[in-house]
Amino acid sequence: MRRQVEVSLRGLDIDLHAAADGYEAVEAISRLRPDVVVLDIGLPGIDGWEVLERLRADPETALARVLVLTAHAEPEVAAQAVAATADDFMTKPFKPGVLKASVERLLTPR
Repeated sequence: MRRQVEVSLRGLDIDLHAAADGYEAVEAISRLRPDVVVLDIGLPGIDGWEVLERLRADPETALARVLVLTAHAEPEVAAQAVAATADDFMTKPFKPGVLKASVERLLTPR
């Protein structure tokens, strides 16, 4: 899935970093302080919900825009993403152009 995200976001003027698991994601987000995070809820280690909670709890990363990716299309999961303060929600499999457009929108200043 990481590779699909990377390929989908080619052409955007961004620095792209990927994490293999939730622990690595938390460390990278804390160190890099990205503007946008594409966060897979199904990460090994600590899941994406925990990563999002930690991101929001840290004043240094709390304002990052977050797009949640999940294989679960149930309305409850979308509601959970909104409740967890995700800025966008997308189910897998996704269309590359839709992912790219969403990230571009999230990169736009609020």
